Amino acid sequence: MPPAPNGSNIIPVVIDAGPVSGTREINVAYVTVKVCPPNSTNNCQTIDHVQLDTGSSGLRLLDSQFTSTNFPQVTTTPGGAAIGECAAFVIGTTWGSVRYADIYLGGEVAKNVPFQDIGDTPWGYSTAPSDCSSTGVIQNTQASMGSNGLLGVGLFKNDCDACISPSLPIPSAAYYTCTSSGCANSDVTATQVVQNPVADFVQDNNGVQINLPAVPSAGANTSLTGALIFGIGTQTNNSLPGTASVFGTDQFGNIITTYKGTSMNGSYLDSGSNALFFNDATIATCSTNYWAYCPTPSPLALSAINTAASGSPSGTVCFSVVGLDPIGANVVAANIGGPGTNNSFDWGLSFFFGRPVFTAISGASTPAGPGPYFAY
Repeated sequence: MPPAPNGSNIIPVVIDAGPVSGTREINVAYVTVKVCPPNSTNNCQTIDHVQLDTGSSGLRLLDSQFTSTNFPQVTTTPGGAAIGECAAFVIGTTWGSVRYADIYLGGEVAKNVPFQDIGDTPWGYSTAPSDCSSTGVIQNTQASMGSNGLLGVGLFKNDCDACISPSLPIPSAAYYTCTSSGCANSDVTATQVVQNPVADFVQDNNGVQINLPAVPSAGANTSLTGALIFGIGTQTNNSLPGTASVFGTDQFGNIITTYKGTSMNGSYLDSGSNALFFNDATIATCSTNYWAYCPTPSPLALSAINTAASGSPSGTVCFSVVGLDPIGANVVAANIGGPGTNNSFDWGLSFFFGRPVFTAISGASTPAGPGPYFAY
């Protein structure tokens, strides 16, 4: 079982049906976040059902959940063009302005950190630019997101390092400068880009641990609770076990997974994905939940080998896949999977049940060496 979420560097994680009445999310981990205007404890907002995501960096909150917006707009210069962001994910895209806030996570605080205010209007532009909307379905509502936002506690301090590098081409459909004449794709500075708030803590700032209990094959139909623990080896409650395997990633946050003889060097651990996503044409997909596998027999016993991007260490992961359709109304399922993309194995939230998983931030010092790495 995970440690009780009562330390200053621990916050509860809950997996339930989600914030939208009458609908059901499955395998979505949520946390609660408090944001305040910089250097103020007035007009703070506490937002629940924010999805926990190790596959991205930075905080994104739905503007519709704010009772008032008292967060300063990030601009190119004081009083200059407003900064907006188009953040593309596998299942959709968020558009909104970038604002500053003090971000409180339990007893930790990240001061004056840029976050994305999803659905907010940089200089009045609530409609995403066409090159942004073409990257995926715009998810600017609670119903489309299945959450009130996204807390990215991934491997990197910034959500887009290429966006602040003058030596690289400006990434298409990422950051924009918006004025009265429109929004233009643009680069940004390190103080304007959305940032992983964990990296901005005074301490416990080198990574996180997600600790969720094991789940039976039949799943659970109500809820599940666990813990998000900040820091790796910075306190007595976040030590990296000596038995843990440490898998260093490449510059993009990927490791190598070998499945049925095929090595995929674009693989990763992602609490923001609700299943194990990998391609296997021999496994039938479900008739109702068509995005998922429904194997025969079920559960189907499988295995894969994870390897650090450098080639060492390696370790075998034994797992099973159960059909999602027979699970019915459950909101937690330990062994669901579905077709993925070429050259990647996405170890989603199903992988996190029953094992502590560590995510170390790039360049940060830890007892196992500097990040970026995953460990479990």
